[in-house]
Amino acid sequence: MRKRFLSLTLALSVLFPAYGAKAKPPEGGWVFDGSPDYPDFTRVVINRTSGTLSGVITSRWYGDLPMQDLRAAGDTLVFKINNGNPRLTPSDIVITADDKVLRMKGTLWYQSFDITAHKATKTELKALDFPTYPLPPYRVVAQKALALTPPMGWNSWNRFNTEIDDKTVREIADALVSSGLKDAGYVYVNIDDGWQGKRDANGVLQPNAKFPDMKALADYVHSKGLKIGIYSSQGPKTCGGFEGSYGHVEQDAKTFAEWGMDYLKYDLCSGEAFYHTRETVYASYQQMGEALAATGHDIVFSLCQYGRFDVGSWGRDVGGHLWRTTGDIEDNYARMAWIGFDASGKPNHTGPNGWNDPDMLEVGNGGMTTDEYKTHMSLWALMAAPLLLGNDVRTMTPDTVAILTNRDVIAVDQDTAGVQGLPVKKDATHEIWTKKLSDGATAVGLFNRSDKPITITGSWSEIGVGGAKEVRDLWAHTQAHAETDYSYTLPAHGAALLKVH
Repeated sequence: MRKRFLSLTLALSVLFPAYGAKAKPPEGGWVFDGSPDYPDFTRVVINRTSGTLSGVITSRWYGDLPMQDLRAAGDTLVFKINNGNPRLTPSDIVITADDKVLRMKGTLWYQSFDITAHKATKTELKALDFPTYPLPPYRVVAQKALALTPPMGWNSWNRFNTEIDDKTVREIADALVSSGLKDAGYVYVNIDDGWQGKRDANGVLQPNAKFPDMKALADYVHSKGLKIGIYSSQGPKTCGGFEGSYGHVEQDAKTFAEWGMDYLKYDLCSGEAFYHTRETVYASYQQMGEALAATGHDIVFSLCQYGRFDVGSWGRDVGGHLWRTTGDIEDNYARMAWIGFDASGKPNHTGPNGWNDPDMLEVGNGGMTTDEYKTHMSLWALMAAPLLLGNDVRTMTPDTVAILTNRDVIAVDQDTAGVQGLPVKKDATHEIWTKKLSDGATAVGLFNRSDKPITITGSWSEIGVGGAKEVRDLWAHTQAHAETDYSYTLPAHGAALLKVH
């Protein structure tokens, strides 16, 4: 998940001016006069029952957030609020109040604020009630066979964040064709966060002004022999702060189908405040899975919930075809390597129509060396990961094109057996991975995890590839007779990817 919207676990200090020895924190309801868009606070309600204080802060992002661990110390209340993913160090927020005005000042993750609230009438508070919607009872959604091999394509987020528009998407589609990427297998053009506008009077979600006609855009992408994808969240807000599908799940699925979308990335984001148990997260994805099925339109369903609750064990049961195994990737070696080497997902979950998703590719975005990008691509191929480009394919270097269009490497990823490769040897400087292929061969990845060149040597039999006769180096495009032993010199953070028969 984007750093911007990681956990909202906060310790808030609520301080009030001295009223003498009998000074007490105010009770009742307060409505904020204004708030930053994130997290868009609307009201605070503090109650005392049998001498015990309790309270709730309401946000348009996260709904009603109970004040947890609430305790009073003189004129101070100390409590926490939690959006379902506690990762941040608690941050103090200060509130001062008199009989008429409450002032809240502090910083919440990236957002500093100094806002006031007024004592509210019951009518004002009622108008700010946060709507809640029932989840469906547990069911298994019949999965469509839409991803026999890991999906391949392009996604807008890594390069463009929310700054994406119709013109750029059309140009990306053109570039996928002209660069040879389409012919190499990259067929999805996926619009991530930032396309959403507002809902009309009937609740139908409209694209924003940057996307004047989503159906026409889909038709254009289809005319290139490509497919198109869209993004949403089951929460009220997406990670970028746009309109989510909360309360409009079936309606949005119908809209996406009418536009001609072929792929949906469904991101937990603000939904984690409402759906933060295994049962509720399952039900929220089940709800969209059933809604997509009800449209009768074929839509690949991508679950983006960061690998929680062993998602691979149930992703297919909600109609899903791929599921994220971690938080977001970044365009640097350390983050890519941690995801690839250390957080690659459970291999028993991977296979035709269901794929562990370690997030999108960063190849070509400039934060890593060519050798590090080859390591990135090699790892994702061995993991049978979806290959979703995250770079600007309109302006690629020859090295980037060569990495992304290497047919031998792509074939390892797209192998029909759908086996996820695994490490067979690890030490402080290097790792060796193997992956069984459908033609009886074995893909072998040799990885230098150190920042200096090293030579990796050993025997084929030690890594489970006894009786090898031929070895093809998939990056060097060379083939040789297999000796008993192997020896490869790798650059810093470099890799060799081999096909051994």
